[in-house]
Amino acid sequence: MSKKALLALMIAVLLPLVCYLILQTFSEKAVVMPRKFLLDSVITTVRNGKEMQDSIWHKTSDIELINQSGDTVNLYSKQGKIIVLDFFFTSCRSICPHLTSNMVRLQQSFIKGGDVRNKIDTSIVQFVSMSIDPERDSVTVLKEYADRFNVNPDNYWLLTGKRDSIYRFAFEELKVDKFSVEPISPDFVHTSRFVLIDRDMVVRGYYDGLDRDSTSLKQLARDIGLLMLEKDRKQPSAVFTEIIGLKWLWAIIVLMVIVFVVVLYKNKEK
Repeated sequence: MSKKALLALMIAVLLPLVCYLILQTFSEKAVVMPRKFLLDSVITTVRNGKEMQDSIWHKTSDIELINQSGDTVNLYSKQGKIIVLDFFFTSCRSICPHLTSNMVRLQQSFIKGGDVRNKIDTSIVQFVSMSIDPERDSVTVLKEYADRFNVNPDNYWLLTGKRDSIYRFAFEELKVDKFSVEPISPDFVHTSRFVLIDRDMVVRGYYDGLDRDSTSLKQLARDIGLLMLEKDRKQPSAVFTEIIGLKWLWAIIVLMVIVFVVVLYKNKEK
């Protein structure tokens, strides 16, 4: 085989792989992911002799409550789920019915597929509404309320439980009072915010749950889709890992490189 033919063969094998990896790298960097909220601290580490600062983002703690079906559940018992959460109470006659209607619309849009760009497996997303009046919102009351709004219990929980736990979660874990447009009393968590929590239990966004012009809900749907595609930067991509796993392919490439180098060396000797 001539040097030119061997070079052409190598290019034919390596070029698609190199182009793919370059394209993958730049495409990942081009996507603007939902930012993280609730910074706990910033730590300084030394890498390669240089000081680097790392942000430690707040991971929300788990909470145990009871859903509209009477089941005791933990918010993060279904690991790997993205969570969309709000606060309501069933006797509310102001914003809560609108919040629930929009949450149901969001849930149904995923079940139906919705916009092509936002087709999401419902097993990935968990919708949650926590009652801020748990003394009155019993399981029976929640079930009646859920039926009235056609809530699908498969991935939409209406939750009740200990009032102190719910309020502590709202104020200490989600900090809803800092991101709500309405003034919030410490004694009554009445907010129109939908909170987006990623699979690592980190808050990734606060959205207008009333959403009269649909802009906020569309952004929320888009951000859920992006979080589904989010990769752990410490891990190689699935495709790249799969390619590395093809030992025979890499063996062929290495062999071709060795042959190419040997041919060049012999040609130089001549």
